[in-house]
Amino acid sequence: MIVGIPKEIKNHEYRIGMTPAGVRELVSRGHQVWVENNGGAGIGFDNASYEAAGAHIVASPEEIFAHAELVIKVKEPQPNECRMLRPGQILFTYLHLAPDPEQAALLQASGASAIAYETVTSPRGGLPLLAPMSEVAGRMSIQAGAHHLEKAQGGNGMLLGGVPGVEPARVVVLGGGVVGTQAAKMAAGLGAQVTILDRSIVRLQQLDDLFLGRVVGIYSTQDAVEQHVLAADLVVGAVLIPGASAPKLVTRDHVTAMKPGSVLVDVAIDQGGCFETSRATTHQDPTYTVDGVVHYCVANMPGGVARTSTMALTNATLPYALQLADRGLTALQEDEHLRNGLNVHAGHITHEAVASALGADYLMAENALNPMMLSA
Repeated sequence: MIVGIPKEIKNHEYRIGMTPAGVRELVSRGHQVWVENNGGAGIGFDNASYEAAGAHIVASPEEIFAHAELVIKVKEPQPNECRMLRPGQILFTYLHLAPDPEQAALLQASGASAIAYETVTSPRGGLPLLAPMSEVAGRMSIQAGAHHLEKAQGGNGMLLGGVPGVEPARVVVLGGGVVGTQAAKMAAGLGAQVTILDRSIVRLQQLDDLFLGRVVGIYSTQDAVEQHVLAADLVVGAVLIPGASAPKLVTRDHVTAMKPGSVLVDVAIDQGGCFETSRATTHQDPTYTVDGVVHYCVANMPGGVARTSTMALTNATLPYALQLADRGLTALQEDEHLRNGLNVHAGHITHEAVASALGADYLMAENALNPMMLSA
């Protein structure tokens, strides 16, 4: 199979869909790998390193999309990339379709099979291809939040961990999953007062065992969210409903009542954000202020540490990429967890939560992959 790795084109996005080490694994299985010229150069993976791994360097994304049977990316395809996709082609990347009807419509029109990293599941019930970037984003959320608490960045001038004799900042994390746990680790490690809100008692028990009292776990209700958000210096939005739009836990009224110079970091922005006042920003222009509250809503946060992120992502995606390269769509029929990643196929939305968020018709992935069902 010809596997194509185009260069990412989003603002300040330096990640790439496969490291040279991953390319070597694909080539050793008999596949051709085409990498766009200088696709990984920004993070130290130059053309020579890909060629040494057996890749073929091509000059343009048009060549990749025209010839590759499997296209592996990092971020969702931009409109011009969607228009280069074709029927029978497999796209393997993050999609985040719930808040993006334009992308969904373009993918449907392409006729391609689009598999979303963020909805691939594991036998243990997790999201193995979302997890590495969630770990990165969770840790980065505290770095970003601490920086923007500085007065020169619009914050209230608090040092996250305080100093002896001075109270540390109050950090509230909404959601106790991978992002929330990593954010809490970083914040607690820096000496902040940390509270996690979550609706799973089991998860709160796990977090209590993990942090040994250094982080306070609170059952999430509207009252609890209001109480802790209004008292916070830094709030991290870390909620996730796989495939669906993020719930708006922090309202405009909450933001208005927050302390001036406090900071909101919305890691859920790829799924529409969990703050009512959130809108996607970029690494080039990462923040804006609403009612005196700084909002950091960068939609590709892990791209800020692109080398670490690319290596972590390839570690997670490579086994699935090998399945797809070896067996094509048959791999989806054989592996229900990989099949759960199928969001669009042959013009149909094939993930129920995505279809619900978009108000679109839904066709089960099993049925969509059955040629007899599609022709009926």
